[in-house]
Amino acid sequence: MPAVRPLIIGHRGAPGYRPEHTRSSYALALALGVDAVEPDVVVTADGVLVVRHENEIGGTTDVAEHPEFAARRTTKTIDGVEHTGWFTEDFTWDELATLRCRERLPQLRPSSAAFDGAEPPLRLRDVLDLVRTASRDQGREIGVVLEIKHATYFAGLGVDLDALVAAELRRAGWADGELPLYLESFEQDVLMRLRARGIRGTYVYLLEASGTAYDLLSAAGSTPPTYREQATPAGLDRLAGEVDAISVDKRMILAPDRLGRATGPARVVADAHERGLRVFTWTCRPENAFLLAAYRRGRSKAAFGDYAGEWGVIADAGVDGVFVDHADLGVAFFR
Repeated sequence: MPAVRPLIIGHRGAPGYRPEHTRSSYALALALGVDAVEPDVVVTADGVLVVRHENEIGGTTDVAEHPEFAARRTTKTIDGVEHTGWFTEDFTWDELATLRCRERLPQLRPSSAAFDGAEPPLRLRDVLDLVRTASRDQGREIGVVLEIKHATYFAGLGVDLDALVAAELRRAGWADGELPLYLESFEQDVLMRLRARGIRGTYVYLLEASGTAYDLLSAAGSTPPTYREQATPAGLDRLAGEVDAISVDKRMILAPDRLGRATGPARVVADAHERGLRVFTWTCRPENAFLLAAYRRGRSKAAFGDYAGEWGVIADAGVDGVFVDHADLGVAFFR
């Protein structure tokens, strides 16, 4: 049994079974009993907040099959990395609504890919309303873990994501703490701006296993700390009081050796707890492709490995929340 009962978060819905960020994906996660769902938020040309894993949508929609949008394929640099494709900020919401969603990992999840082409993208408001309805119908509190994507990039385009998010949360009745709301980002600046706007919620700073936050890289001044440095005791000292929680790449807890064996749980969870910070981790997935080498079984990347072995290390760390792609497996294991 886990050391604590963590919050079980349907990562983009239930993408182990349905294309991510679709209505059916969220509805399935809610029906399977998750405590919260996680929409990623980006924006359209006309300021509508949509839920997509990235603002590049070539891999998660059928946009490439729409000749009317062929000329919008372009190359952009997002957070220092070059991407080629189609981007939400180059479409109005009405145009995006003509697209249909696709499984992002069809070779790993062919059963999910069987639902390709069935559903349009969703707005943030659609997800907020869906969760509120499920909370009422199921007679329990269900939360939203809202991830704000690429805030510094969008600010460079003249878009204040924090203002758009705050306004949408207020319109939808999610700004005052009636239902559990978690606001997360890999960039702390946007979280601080949202908190200053009076949005009530739990503020969660996302930490990669490597690299540096793009808002820090973009700011003038001395060399910024890496994510790893921010997860040290000294870095956590600085974060405590500014955010309520951190959410870390699971490898920071598993601490794999060169042979892919977990040497953890690492100290990061305990160190954060000592400073009053809650700790979430991402992403608990059962397929061999996502497991440490020691927990893989067979040669198929799509086959399920010894996910319970890997997840057991995470549970033993005492995390406060876990992101899962297969909602039923997450609920069965962590609850």
